[in-house]
Amino acid sequence: MQIGIVGLGRMGGNIARRLMRAGHEVVAYDRNGEAVAGLAAEGAIPATSLDDVAALLRPPRAVWIMLPAGDPTEETVSRLSLRLEAGDVLIDGGNSFYKDDIRRAAELRALGIDYVDVGTSGGIWGVERGYCMMIGGDARTVDRLDPVFDALAPGYGTIPRTPGRSKPANDERAERGYIHAGPAGAGHFVKMVHNGIEYGLMAAYAEGFDILRNKNSDRLPADERFELNLTDIAEVWRRGSVISSWLLDLSAAALAGNSELSQYSGRVNDSGEGRWTIDAAMEEAVPAYVLSAALLARFRSRTDNTFGEKLLSAMRAGFGGHVEIPQ
Repeated sequence: MQIGIVGLGRMGGNIARRLMRAGHEVVAYDRNGEAVAGLAAEGAIPATSLDDVAALLRPPRAVWIMLPAGDPTEETVSRLSLRLEAGDVLIDGGNSFYKDDIRRAAELRALGIDYVDVGTSGGIWGVERGYCMMIGGDARTVDRLDPVFDALAPGYGTIPRTPGRSKPANDERAERGYIHAGPAGAGHFVKMVHNGIEYGLMAAYAEGFDILRNKNSDRLPADERFELNLTDIAEVWRRGSVISSWLLDLSAAALAGNSELSQYSGRVNDSGEGRWTIDAAMEEAVPAYVLSAALLARFRSRTDNTFGEKLLSAMRAGFGGHVEIPQ
């Protein structure tokens, strides 16, 4: 299948690479000419502008946008809507706010252009591991794009199949790492809550390791102090523990590299989805104690830092390549 990729950053470039490895034809564009040239050397068709993207794609076109949420995505959707035609499809694979998706889908529908939102998880490792995708949009359009989603997804891998899933109501694609979540906006809504949960999981690990590290505090009686090896604890928990996870794997790797995590300040940023998740919880009157506290902890980290917050930064760097913003 032929597809255009607009935005060749940490994830966009690797999405293009994974698609090309699966035999798809990629038209690549980014304002950074070096990024375009690099992918062209790997087999992509280089585009020099959005006009060029539209011209190089054969109708019905499919264009995947992988840009930061907000103005960059909004502007690109608007500009592409003037260059695409009825029957084409525009895909937003970033972390847009789901209500923006609902609005954009209606605006593009009036022009005959289909719109699909794809909540994409996989970070900088997705090119090898595959991407978990939560997709919103018209079912017919999502089915048309299935070869793209199937190529990007992790596939069955080595994860044991879940007993009892063979029911007609269950999407068989979920076992391969992607689902059609519902109409426009549903994909990014599911990904938004996913990221809210991610905040909570990361905070739990960070707080737990902070408690372990401070067991040698001079605030405690001398006979109750332990000098604990956090690197070993993280490693043993990876091996059969009920709290094992990819986030724990990343924590173990970070601690093995530098047990003090001195390369991190502990100032932890948030990309918006955690806030939107709490907004949704308030709209639905759903109590969300853990997710709310995890978000507020990130705010607090910007004034004072703990070892646990250094571990949060290490996890963010590990899965997403997120670099702390210099202050």
